[in-house]
Amino acid sequence: MTSQPVAAREHVRQEMVADPRVVAAIVSAVHAQVPVYAALDDSRLPEVRAIAAWGLERLLHLWVTDGALEPSDLRRLRGIAAARAADGRPVQAVLRAYRVAATVLTDEIAARAPRLAAADAFALTRMLLTALDTLSEEMTTAYAATDEDLAADRDRALRLLLDDLIAGRHASVGALSDRSARLGVQLPDPYCLLVAEPVGAERPDMALDAATGLLEALAVPGDEVVSSATVRGSRAVLLLPGAAAARAGAVLGARSWRGCAITGESLDRVAVAHRLAADALDTAPAHAHRPGRVLTDADAHVLALLGGHPAAAPDQVARLVLGPLTDPGQRHLMEALTAYIDAGSASAAARVLHLHAQSLRYRLRRIHALTSRDPRDPWQRLTLDIARTIRP
Repeated sequence: MTSQPVAAREHVRQEMVADPRVVAAIVSAVHAQVPVYAALDDSRLPEVRAIAAWGLERLLHLWVTDGALEPSDLRRLRGIAAARAADGRPVQAVLRAYRVAATVLTDEIAARAPRLAAADAFALTRMLLTALDTLSEEMTTAYAATDEDLAADRDRALRLLLDDLIAGRHASVGALSDRSARLGVQLPDPYCLLVAEPVGAERPDMALDAATGLLEALAVPGDEVVSSATVRGSRAVLLLPGAAAARAGAVLGARSWRGCAITGESLDRVAVAHRLAADALDTAPAHAHRPGRVLTDADAHVLALLGGHPAAAPDQVARLVLGPLTDPGQRHLMEALTAYIDAGSASAAARVLHLHAQSLRYRLRRIHALTSRDPRDPWQRLTLDIARTIRP
C-alpha cells in the first residue's frame, strides 16, 4: 500500500470519528431496522451507543492499517455476546444489528470520499467481510456457552429472566418464547405478578432468600408452569401462575406482609404490571390493606388515576372495578350500590329504593360476591364510588 491511500483513509477516519452524527446514524438505523432494538427502553440506548462508537473506531482503524481484530477485540465481542444472551436478545437480531451498522459505515465513507480509489474500496469490503465473519463466529460461540451456563443454574437464569421482564428488555412475546425455550421452561400465561413487602417501618433491601421463601409458600406442587422470584429494594417480586392470586392474600397475611397482585397484563407487559404494583404499594393508604387481601389490578389503576398517572382509560378502570355490575342485567345492583354510597347506610338506601332493608343488604352481599369488593369497607367503597362515577 502506498502512503497516498493511507493518508486518504486516515483523513476519512479522523473526520468520521470526530463527527458524533455518525454514531447517531448507526444507532438510529439499528433502532429502525431491527425490531428487538426498536423496543429497547431509554436506559439501554447509552450502551448501544457506546458499542457503536467502539465498533466504529476499531473498524476504521482496521481499514486504515489493513489490520485484523486482536485478541482484546475478540474478548470484548464475547463479553458483549454473553450479556446479550443473558438479556434474551436473539443472536440473529444482534448479528443483524452489526450488519446494519456496517452498511451505515459504508454509506458514511462513500459520502465523505465519493471518488474512493479502487484499492481503498476493496480494502474496506475485505475488512468488513472478515470482521463480520469473525464477529459471527465469536458471538455464536459465546451465546452457546452462556446458554449452557444459564441452563446449568436454572434458578439464577429464571431470576435474570424476571429481572429483564421487569426492566422491559424483551421486545415481543416471540423473543420471550425463544428465551424460555432455550431454558426449557414454560412461563405462566395467564400470570400473576406479585409485589410484596413486610408490614412495618422502613426496611433495608430484602434478602433474596425471603423472596424465594415466599415463592415456595405460593407454589403449587407438581405444577409444570415455572414460577420465579427476584427482589427490588425492600420488596419481593414474584411471577406466578394466574391462579396464585387467589392464595396470595392468605399467604401474605400469615407472614404479616402486604402486596399487590397484577393479573390483567400480557407477558410482554410485565414491566407495566410491575410499575402498577409498585406504585400502588407506594401510594395506597393504610386502610386499603386488609389482612388476607392483596391489592389488585383495579386498586392499582384507581390509585394511578388518583395520582394523575392513569395507565388505562377511565372506562377500562370502571370495568376493572365493577366487573359484572356493568352488565345490563345487573342494573338493580348498580342502583343499590349508588343508593348505598349516596345515602350512607343500608337503611337509608332501602328507603330511597322503596326496599326492605334486608333486601338492600342482600344486594350489597351480591355486589361483594360479584366484584370481590365489600361496599361497607371504606377503601373498597371508595374504589366502587370512583368507578361508578367515571363509568360512561
